[in-house]
Amino acid sequence: MTPKNILFVAAASFVGMVGLAQQSFAADAAAGEKLFQHKCHVCHRIGSGATNFVGPELNGLDGRVIGTAAGYNYSSADEDRKKAGFTWTAKTFDVDITNPQKDIPGTKMVFAGITKASDRENLWAYLAQFKADGSKK
Repeated sequence: MTPKNILFVAAASFVGMVGLAQQSFAADAAAGEKLFQHKCHVCHRIGSGATNFVGPELNGLDGRVIGTAAGYNYSSADEDRKKAGFTWTAKTFDVDITNPQKDIPGTKMVFAGITKASDRENLWAYLAQFKADGSKK
């Protein structure tokens, strides 16, 4: 093999490995659903017919301004964030759910957080698939 061919093979191998790595880190909504049922369903509802419970219903969370679930009595910390236009995205969810008490001082949400990054990604994949009416996108 010539040096040029070796370089081509090495580059092709690298591109292939990157593709496999990206696949292995893809979020898994089914795993997120299991996590939701285990950790979140105690306080939150999502899907068709979901209503506020201990915490607000989570339909349409992706892109929703914090503190806007109709009829839910939010903490002053969440109301302050609402006034600032804080919006739920994969990134903001990831930060908040890691350690809610630290990230949102004064929140009513009494939850230790989810420390494992892949669990947070899977949970977001599950939550983000629901539209505001509770149907899936």
